[in-house]
Amino acid sequence: MTILTINRKEFEKQIGKLTPELEKKITDMGTPIEEVTDSEIAIEVFPNRPDLLSLENFARAINQFIGKGKIAKFKVVSSGEKLIVDKSLPKEWPYAIACIIKGIKFDDEKIKQIIDVQEKLGMSVLRKRKRGGIGLYPLEKIEFPIKFVGMKPEEIKFRPLEFPREITGRQILRQHPTGREYADICKDWNSFPVFVDDSEKIMSMPPIINSHDVGKIDETTSDVFLEATGDNLPSLQNAFNIIVTSLASMGGQIYSIDCKQQNGKMLSIPDLSSEELNFKIEDIEKTLGIKLKEKEVRGYLARMGIDYENKKGKSVALIPAYRTDILHWVDLAEEVAIAYGYENFEPEIPAISTIAEENPIDKTKKAIGNILAGLGCLECSSFHLITKKDVKKMHYEFNNFIEVEASKTGRDVLRMDLMTNMLQILSKNSDVAYPQKIFEMGRVFELDEKSETGVIEKERLSIAMIDEKMGFTEMKQVLDYLFKMLDVEYKLEDVEDSNYIVGRCGKILVGNEEVGRVGEIAPRVLKNWKIRMPVVGCEMGLGFLFG
Repeated sequence: MTILTINRKEFEKQIGKLTPELEKKITDMGTPIEEVTDSEIAIEVFPNRPDLLSLENFARAINQFIGKGKIAKFKVVSSGEKLIVDKSLPKEWPYAIACIIKGIKFDDEKIKQIIDVQEKLGMSVLRKRKRGGIGLYPLEKIEFPIKFVGMKPEEIKFRPLEFPREITGRQILRQHPTGREYADICKDWNSFPVFVDDSEKIMSMPPIINSHDVGKIDETTSDVFLEATGDNLPSLQNAFNIIVTSLASMGGQIYSIDCKQQNGKMLSIPDLSSEELNFKIEDIEKTLGIKLKEKEVRGYLARMGIDYENKKGKSVALIPAYRTDILHWVDLAEEVAIAYGYENFEPEIPAISTIAEENPIDKTKKAIGNILAGLGCLECSSFHLITKKDVKKMHYEFNNFIEVEASKTGRDVLRMDLMTNMLQILSKNSDVAYPQKIFEMGRVFELDEKSETGVIEKERLSIAMIDEKMGFTEMKQVLDYLFKMLDVEYKLEDVEDSNYIVGRCGKILVGNEEVGRVGEIAPRVLKNWKIRMPVVGCEMGLGFLFG
């Protein structure tokens, strides 16, 4: 969770005096109050609601919840300006979007608020800036069109924020406090991304730092250029829409910019149009166990900031662009439940008698987890959805993807193994102390024409270990102990597998059945993941344990 600390005076100016009744309403909305002082209010905001990370957006949501606010509408006017995303950018940072906000009366409090939401979005939605960064600039100090280009680090030279002199890109990573904090994001890149305006001034080096000369807003600023850059366009747009609406709620007028991407596609940013989500009221009734009329559903959704339409007898929810947490009708059921009030649900005892018992499969998985934890391994839980690009880093000939229609993120295929996720985790944690030993038990997915859905799910276990001298022997010791504790006989036989080093790979046999493979990961695969140390891994199905 994130703690949103807001000025009490500003809060009460927008919402009303903080009474015990209002405190209860705030808690009922799913944002409990952590602390209240004479000057500040600290509120817990859970990860599913990043849109509440600013005073303006939070105040709008509370006013809607208590019936004082209407569904938010934001007017976007074309600025006629352009942003050009160049092909010289590093492949790790290929996207940029931007817009203009005019007419904000900045003061010290508003500057603190917008910097705070900028940082919180960078830490949460954009994963500590590893997926993207957000920047603001006084509009009067830059000239259009703006270019987002890649430059060699030693050729980049500008004065970063709150620094006494001009330094190069590499020096920023070594000498500037923010540069040192986020250096691991780009230190291995051959080129660094920079924003350059039409007069060739360097505006910033995303996602690290802005220029002190053209990238610092103050109390004289009223019009701003706002940008977001990163490696995943949907994630950028999610974070961008949140901060855009925060600035608009401060009194700003939004002006779109035509953002030409590397592939030539022109995006008019921001796109604040609502997304239509079809649902059935009876599904929500069944989920919540209550009877609902259409008028009531409309009212409950309105209290959560979501509009409703009846299109030819079908219920349609209009999801605001800043509500990145609404992906499915089940999410709408939760919104209705919050607005209805959990305290209003009447508990019922089911008219059946059952005897509780732990699922045997879960008992077995728990035993495996305890064994591996005892060997110093850390359990992970990764996403079922991955990208084709990540799969190809290991299985370069694999093409039988199970694709997800209309994916809300860059992850668009179901995983076909666990090792890909294990390597991704190791790659993302290169700054953590070694050795690293991790494991995961979870489902993988395969195409199967005989099944009802065309897809079958299988339970698997994957283990990965990384260190300077990590090898096949260390993993063999782990497997010996694991199978001994499970009271299962197994053996290894040599096998050739392009994902592992020749001669250091084996298939795991239980009886005469191959249940998995173990080996030292091939250098080709490690290079694709930018992993600089030896990795040994194994992956096996768990079906032989479940009978």
